[in-house]
Amino acid sequence: MLPTITAFESSPDRGRGQARDMRVRWALEEVGQPYDVRLVSFAAMKQPAHLALHPFGQIPTYEDGDLALFESGAIVLHIAERDDGLLPKDADARARAIAWMFAALSTVEPPIVELTMAMLFERDRSWYAERLPMLQDRVRTRLGELSRRLGQADWLDGAFSAGDLMMVTVLRRLNTSGLLDEYPDIAAYVARGEARPAFRRAFDAQLAVFKAASQS
Repeated sequence: MLPTITAFESSPDRGRGQARDMRVRWALEEVGQPYDVRLVSFAAMKQPAHLALHPFGQIPTYEDGDLALFESGAIVLHIAERDDGLLPKDADARARAIAWMFAALSTVEPPIVELTMAMLFERDRSWYAERLPMLQDRVRTRLGELSRRLGQADWLDGAFSAGDLMMVTVLRRLNTSGLLDEYPDIAAYVARGEARPAFRRAFDAQLAVFKAASQS
């Protein structure tokens, strides 16, 4: 049997590849692993069957035989450790790639999520205009630090790895913010990730779900 992941039945990002199943789809495409997708509604995500897989009632989940996982980072790490293509063979380089995965999720993503949530849900609040520059500056701090580390390199640490996969998916949340335009090297880095054939296959698969839902 193929591994099965869960994804939104009706994605709130309107098929732009921002939902976190995108990370798992991309990883599976990079290693050449076919997979099945089970679509879940927002209501179903809070039911016992789904909560048994994801205690916080979110997506994605991953099932392969007796193994069930939740959290996109843990799932991508499992895929990367199981199959070739996302982690270096050298032990030290492998450890650094995993460190970049954690950096993407723990250091870079939180201020980006805080900013994007404010832009989506807080525009009508009286304090939005005052708070927005502070949130943007927090993101700029991380982008500046990342830019200095990336320099002129194509990827974060040698060849493309799971660390880059996670970082690119995190940074893509800024695509409509205008902030990436302030850091051309980071924007080019994201574009390189988006140009990978495995990314395009994953993106098209997620977009097809939204198109089907919107036409039904």
